[in-house]
Amino acid sequence: MAWQNPMNAKSPQAFPLRRLDMEEQRSYGPSNHQLTAVITRVPDMAVGKEYVNPGEEDQMEISGYRVSGVRKLLTWLGYVLTCGTLRLLFYWLPHLQVWLQCRPCRLADADRVVLRDQQKDYHVAKVHTTTREGTGVKIKRPGRRLFMSKQERDTVIYSSQVDESLVRHFLVKRVKYIWDPETHGYIPLRGLDKDHKLSYFHTATGLSVRDQQKRRVLYGLNNIDVHVTPVVLLLFRQVLSPFYIFQLFSMCVWYADEYYIYATCIVVVTSLSIIITIYQTRLFERTLRNTISNHTAVSVCRNGSVYEEISSEDLVPGDVIEIPRRGCDMMCDAVLITGNCIVNESMLTGESVPVTKTSLPHTDIHVDGEGSSNVEPDLDMKQHSRHILFCGTHVIQTRFYGSQKVKAVVLRTGFSTSKGELVRSILFPKAAEFKFEKHSYYFVFFLACVAAMGFVYTIILMVDNKDEPGDIVLRTLDLITIAVPPALPAALAVCTVFSQRRLKSNAIFCISPRGINVCGTIDAVCFDKTGTLTEDGLDMHGVVSVTKARFDPLIREASQMKSDSLLTAMAACHSLTIIDEKIVGDPLDLIMFNATEWELLEPGHDETRFDMMTPTIVRPRSNLLRTDDALEGGDVGIVRQFPFSSSLQRMSVIIRKLGAKNFDLFVKGSPEMITSLSKKESVPFDFHQVLQTYTQRGFRVIALAWKALPSKLNYVKVQRINREQVENDLTFLGLLVMENRLKPESAPIIRQLLEANIRTVMVTGDNMLTALSVARDCCMVDKTDRIILVQAYAPETGQTKVTMEFVYADDASTKVEEVFSGENRTIEIDEDSQRFHFALMGKTWSVIRQHCPELLSKLVVRGTIFARMAPEQKAQLVEVLQDVGYYVGMCGDGANDCGALKAAHMGISLSETEASVASPFTSKTPTIECVPEVIKEGRAAITTSFGVFKYIACYSLTQFVSVLILYWIGANLTDAEFLYIDFFLITSFSITFSHTGPYKDLVRERPLVSLLGASPILSIVTQMLIVIAVQTFMYFNVKEQPWFVPFQDNDEDDYMCYENSAVFFASSYQYIILAITFAKGAPFRSSLLSNYWLVLNIVVAIGATIWLNIYPTDGFAELMEIEQFPPMSYRVLFIGVAFINFLLSYMVE
Repeated sequence: MAWQNPMNAKSPQAFPLRRLDMEEQRSYGPSNHQLTAVITRVPDMAVGKEYVNPGEEDQMEISGYRVSGVRKLLTWLGYVLTCGTLRLLFYWLPHLQVWLQCRPCRLADADRVVLRDQQKDYHVAKVHTTTREGTGVKIKRPGRRLFMSKQERDTVIYSSQVDESLVRHFLVKRVKYIWDPETHGYIPLRGLDKDHKLSYFHTATGLSVRDQQKRRVLYGLNNIDVHVTPVVLLLFRQVLSPFYIFQLFSMCVWYADEYYIYATCIVVVTSLSIIITIYQTRLFERTLRNTISNHTAVSVCRNGSVYEEISSEDLVPGDVIEIPRRGCDMMCDAVLITGNCIVNESMLTGESVPVTKTSLPHTDIHVDGEGSSNVEPDLDMKQHSRHILFCGTHVIQTRFYGSQKVKAVVLRTGFSTSKGELVRSILFPKAAEFKFEKHSYYFVFFLACVAAMGFVYTIILMVDNKDEPGDIVLRTLDLITIAVPPALPAALAVCTVFSQRRLKSNAIFCISPRGINVCGTIDAVCFDKTGTLTEDGLDMHGVVSVTKARFDPLIREASQMKSDSLLTAMAACHSLTIIDEKIVGDPLDLIMFNATEWELLEPGHDETRFDMMTPTIVRPRSNLLRTDDALEGGDVGIVRQFPFSSSLQRMSVIIRKLGAKNFDLFVKGSPEMITSLSKKESVPFDFHQVLQTYTQRGFRVIALAWKALPSKLNYVKVQRINREQVENDLTFLGLLVMENRLKPESAPIIRQLLEANIRTVMVTGDNMLTALSVARDCCMVDKTDRIILVQAYAPETGQTKVTMEFVYADDASTKVEEVFSGENRTIEIDEDSQRFHFALMGKTWSVIRQHCPELLSKLVVRGTIFARMAPEQKAQLVEVLQDVGYYVGMCGDGANDCGALKAAHMGISLSETEASVASPFTSKTPTIECVPEVIKEGRAAITTSFGVFKYIACYSLTQFVSVLILYWIGANLTDAEFLYIDFFLITSFSITFSHTGPYKDLVRERPLVSLLGASPILSIVTQMLIVIAVQTFMYFNVKEQPWFVPFQDNDEDDYMCYENSAVFFASSYQYIILAITFAKGAPFRSSLLSNYWLVLNIVVAIGATIWLNIYPTDGFAELMEIEQFPPMSYRVLFIGVAFINFLLSYMVE
């Protein structure tokens, strides 16, 4: 497959299948196809540098420092000499403080460390020491065990190179790193989740109180604490930001210059902005804390027999806890060692379907092709996930034998747990770079350089004029506040306030206003499936039974079927259970079982009619029993379940009917898989035709089959038999046709996004078959497009290459490789003849990400369907899409979407559960209609921000030019003129400018995102050239008039003169012209005329300026300190020049 650079191959949805290279399909080691920038590759490491987490995604460069008394004294002296400016700089750049106050040293001697992550952000941490004795921590090389049993601790020999009584550690992003004396580096503190044999957990007897307390010294309390920042601290953080510091400086200058009114206005607007920001930050932190923070009482085992109730906050890795029979919320990650648990893992997976967790097996020996290996494996969090209770999940109930307790060994606590990692992804998301914000700082720096030149120009002029030193300082500082607009943050804040208000009117709430602008750049949107694109659950459409290898007509009511075997299969082939007298389980199983109108029982311990341990029983309700069933009771006992396997595409159960002499096997799964396991003579000849009829209509089709097992199989043998031994030679029973109903709004919205050239991606925790069906139903995949299933298998022991398979979804028996020529290994297909999408599951994602991450960037560009994705994998997908150049949105309703919602440029939650805490946007309407609304609002917001930024920048430069012209003759604008411009014109336009709403349609064009692009730079430059030309022309023109009287600099603040009036009126018209010019409408904003406030503002501003120019009252002219031009014709000239100025500006823009 000729992989293209994703940066050049971005297509809205489907992709033409052109040329597939066989070599690339079969070899996936590092190659020249690797992209230069992909987030999941192994990070580069520079020679001579030291790292933590080397080779991992969270790899960070680390440097050690020790505090120097002399350097610290010198920096304190610098604080005094710079009046605190140096301390403020250290607040903004804390790593700079470490560099200046400390001297570099070996990591082993450091009391401060500076870390730099992959995003080039710096983190400073203080190194602490903790007594090592009794903590149970053994420091070894990365990847080796960090935890020991009590017996092992007695034999530990610590390195003689460091004090063996102390453990050095620091905390970064809520992760604790400890010093490893063997490798002379820091490694993350781990629990029992790595490098422990399975037998270790079965021999665990619990910790004594003393051992538990000592371990807690290093591991800390078992809580996921979300700190709520005090209001005072938030206030200081806001006020000490660079923009607000400059605003504070400007206001001090204005107050010193007795420019009170405008300075006070800026104080009020800025204060409101700070208050709103503090309120939103506190609201977010409180909501997150109230949702996440939790603790309860737990029962822990002491030395194998004694149980004691303690707070969950006191748990440490190694504790043995009892899982109560009534269930509980898990406060840690723990591995189950006795009994079974039924668990709701919706916090992690988003699926509310309970899952059964079984106890960790005593032996789990690896088996290879030649026999068994006697090497006992280590615990693996993924491989043994079916035995692990994860933090944040809810244990509904436990199942046990006799009086045996259900016990688990604590593996991880606090922020190292699965829930802790999710919260960390919310608190410390990957920084999404936004060009507008980044470039705005560059542009402000440019304005500062312009101000510096004006600063020098003014000093030279005023010194030459022998002005007072105080006046020189005040005028030069004032010039800086003119060139660098302190009102810019407030003006941009007004944009987001109006955008928030418009979103709120559409029942969309925003907790991160700065994210609204980013939404305007979105070119790819990821959608969760269940509850987002579709309604929750499935609907039964009907059942198609088979009689004598022929399909019967579809029957809507399953209970009315003639086929007893198919009805029994539907009633028994599932994994349902009873919790609180309610049947719960997989929605598909539940709908299938309810359609039979049978009942499910879980009998007590005294019922042993099936000659075995008590099974789950299903039977027809008494009013449905036929005569022969009634005589036998009609009971069916489910003896054993073979759980659903995505790789096998099926599940099965072994049952025995009451009174029967043998066991029966029922199997359900994908139709293709079931027919491949069935006897050919039992499969209807038109099977594929009938199947295609339903699948093309978007139905979910499940096949069922049956087999009578030999009578020689007794209960003991049934419990030991492998599924491969029985799942063959089946008798095909029929098809179950189900409907996963789309929300009526989904398909039109997806089409709208595709028409706007916005790519759509489905990322779901649901199974692949359902995802494929929904993708076609909602138009995410066109009916003429082909879907290629990507499957990856991890290398076998001793191997390095990943096995890859590419299979057509609509023809699973044909692999993509089979369409190629064996000689050339390539095939040319007409570019428009076929369009295709990749579809892959979470397991494949994990394998590729681990073994050949460079391939992910290529798969995601053509990937449309990602099924069975875990929460962290959803976030990883979003990050990889971002890394190949997409601005990514994410829309979901499950708590498992938290990480992806936070990582995305635009995260929209359709619920108010934990996901809304992590999501910048929350929609009260539970449909995806909010997605285009947010994007349109984002496009309008960023276009408005561009307009406001250019307007404020040009206003500053326009006023800067006016002041420099007047400084040439020792004059200036009067305070009244400054107030008229700054308050009456600029402030009013800054507010009403942002009232314009989004354009009604979502168009294919994209708004600008870079202030340093050719278009914005040329726009500002040309507009300023026009401004300079007009002001200069009017300045020199007025001097040539016969009635002109030159300005006399009499060292007083009397600036009334003809030069002042000429420059003032020329610039006043220019501020209005710039507002009209930059107020763009379609295709991202509504027409200027739709903004009634802006239209009114323009009319009032033009009227007031013309009145001042043509015929002001004498009293008002004196108040404004305007020197009126004697002839009326010359006053009218300004209107004509302003009109020409408008035509030039509008045409240029």
